[in-house]
Amino acid sequence: MRLLQREGLRVIFPRNQTCCGQPAYNGGYRDEARRVAAAQLDLFPQSYPIVVPSGSCAGMMKHHYPDLFAGTPWQVQANDVADRVWELTGFLTEVLDLQLKDLGEPVRVAMHTSCSARREMGVANAAEALLGQLQGVELVEQDHKSECCGFGGTFAVKQPEISAAMVGDKTESLRRTGAELVTSQDCGCLMNIGGAFEKQGDGPKTCHIAELLWERTRER
Repeated sequence: MRLLQREGLRVIFPRNQTCCGQPAYNGGYRDEARRVAAAQLDLFPQSYPIVVPSGSCAGMMKHHYPDLFAGTPWQVQANDVADRVWELTGFLTEVLDLQLKDLGEPVRVAMHTSCSARREMGVANAAEALLGQLQGVELVEQDHKSECCGFGGTFAVKQPEISAAMVGDKTESLRRTGAELVTSQDCGCLMNIGGAFEKQGDGPKTCHIAELLWERTRER
């Protein structure tokens, strides 16, 4: 919110918003997902952009709401909401053309782009472009760059052995980069990767890209 406000935008945060409905939707519980998602539709009545700091939530709202509500009384409203959804880094680059001045100390950063951010929302390049503006950030590339971290929401619960093997590959790849910090557009991925590093006993710190951009560009 502070990143957007600094660019002169008035940010409206509906207090009653909750889950976008994706966990139930991915689990096959369409009726339950529809009830959760329908509660969100009324919270965004104005024709303003809806900026979402999560590739997976943005992907759900933009690409799956039209299908979820097709043939229901909410169809028109759901399509309108979907048309206005932006993932945060895509909004910062494509709409605001955000220009950043780095005020932080030199640091090596690895970027993990979630599957939804990369494949549904197509914002992998947006995140890297923003980090590329930060003169003190050395963006290091992992050899499993486009691979899933193994979280996948309910997948991690239903297939824990496979999920654990995937995050093991991901954390080893990130560790080999020598990065001091791992950032992502998705908190789910960060929770999974950061939790794996903690259990393994070492590894880079993790933070959301919005936090990283704010902390490195805000005036003290």
